[in-house]
Amino acid sequence: MKYFKRLAVAAFATAAFNLGASSLLQAQDAPPGDAGNGKHLYIADGCFTCHGRSGQGGAYNGPAPILAKTALPFDGFKAQIRNPVNDMPAFPAALLSDKDIADIYAFVQSLPGPRSAKDIAILNY
Repeated sequence: MKYFKRLAVAAFATAAFNLGASSLLQAQDAPPGDAGNGKHLYIADGCFTCHGRSGQGGAYNGPAPILAKTALPFDGFKAQIRNPVNDMPAFPAALLSDKDIADIYAFVQSLPGPRSAKDIAILNY
């Protein structure tokens, strides 16, 4: 029993370390962006139509992912904007520069992420 307990603790510690390391790497790989301009672009380019005004996701034209505090690294985020999967329209460099994408990425990273169910009062009755 002690062996399994130690194994579980070691697995948990490894997972926590990897999660922290991936968050650090994600922050390091993103170019600096202007969240204020990113918000303007997010609204002006219609991102909010599917992903919601606060990046909460939605179902306007099928399920749209949550963008607030996305775990997607910048390169993946940019690739999705340039060559999207599913119904999202493509935004080539002529429409949205790499700097614009960095600004939008900074904006969605600045948004509060999804809340825990225990933080939503109506779910705790």
